[in-house]
Amino acid sequence: MKTICMSATEMKGRIARYTELKPLPIQQSDIPLAARDVVYSRKLLSVIGLDGAQTPINTEAPIRGAAGMTMTLAVCPPGQGPGLHAHRQTYETFTVLKGRFEVSWNDDGSERAVLELFDTISFPPSVCRAFRNIGEEEGILQVIITGGVHDMNDIDFAEDAKRKIEAVRRGLAREFEKVGFTFTAGK
Repeated sequence: MKTICMSATEMKGRIARYTELKPLPIQQSDIPLAARDVVYSRKLLSVIGLDGAQTPINTEAPIRGAAGMTMTLAVCPPGQGPGLHAHRQTYETFTVLKGRFEVSWNDDGSERAVLELFDTISFPPSVCRAFRNIGEEEGILQVIITGGVHDMNDIDFAEDAKRKIEAVRRGLAREFEKVGFTFTAGK
């Protein structure tokens, strides 16, 4: 096999420094935190984005292009994590990097597992899933998406998420729908 050599300068574009990662711009809005917490981890840090595709998920990714995979770090304070949602075409794989998380799945979230440090779970497309930090300190999940384009059109939240958002402020779910979110998972 013929190999390639890369200079330190070339490789610099393939290194993501945790201290330099920025939260997704889509999370920086006037939408109340209580509503954002229904659909996002408190802080989503994009690490690896799709090469040539600009989506709200990988806008700030310092590394581009890893064979169609995206990677983010989901940072959650105790008790926080996004609600039930499904991905239409992509696989979503979680690995605990810090803390303890409870994951739930199926349309009603009836199945559950507790993940400890470095435990991993992988959800195929069309399975509703949610996660929540059950530790006493900030937790971090590595989130790897494979199998297609990871954008807002790939994510569908359960109707319960819409109810929770509307409880924060009537009509607020439309703000999420404007960027491509839907609330039909499980229907």
